[in-house]
Amino acid sequence: MSDRKPAGQFLDAAIDLLHRVRDEEEAAVEAAGTLLADTVEEGGRLFAFGAGHSSLAAQDVVYRAGGLALMNLLAVPGVVGVDVMPATLGSALERVDGLATAVLDSSPLRAGDALVIVSLSGRNALPVELAMTARARGVKVIGVTSVAYATGTRSRHGSGTFLKDHCDLVLDSKIAVGDAELTLDTVPAPFAPASTVVTAALLQAVLATTAAVLAGRGTEPPLLRSGNVDGGHEWNRRVMERYGDRIFYRR
Repeated sequence: MSDRKPAGQFLDAAIDLLHRVRDEEEAAVEAAGTLLADTVEEGGRLFAFGAGHSSLAAQDVVYRAGGLALMNLLAVPGVVGVDVMPATLGSALERVDGLATAVLDSSPLRAGDALVIVSLSGRNALPVELAMTARARGVKVIGVTSVAYATGTRSRHGSGTFLKDHCDLVLDSKIAVGDAELTLDTVPAPFAPASTVVTAALLQAVLATTAAVLAGRGTEPPLLRSGNVDGGHEWNRRVMERYGDRIFYRR
């Protein structure tokens, strides 16, 4: 047991997980970043989705200074985020069969686009069906999930499958089932989740790869700059004018 206080123990655990994904997911991150670069060069659009707290990592790559301007959030009312009341409704909606098809029918996603689906467990109906249906429609799917859930839990989808089973590429966050890094004799339940830290870092690593791959091919990456630095708004306006047909968070 570490002599550190809980705060230090949590940070150590998060750092250890980041080291693992850096070392063990290097090839997958490179492949995912290259897939997104290919999509950009081929005229496709980029989307990210996550439900509940998994949406935090998805939102982190949308309209972000230093990020790709072409990354759009695939929004599902009541599911993306925890602002719905009651918050438990979002969890319930994620388990509804058929919702994914309705979402895709009303979204701008089309063949040739790329969709990043973030789901820690990857076991609920919405992310599983979203991946299945999107791929059937010609969308390239990248799943960001904890593969451990596929052996430590049972799927809630009728097929018995998980998100990881329906993706072109999978990034494993290495998060343990239950998403709690710490235990104490005086605390009755495990605590201190690290999935947001790790998943957000994984996605930023992917987009960093995308930018580098595009630049290496002679294509200027469509990056946004901070609006809080001089010239930032002017830079972003030019990027958005150039790629306006592939940016949906302005409409």
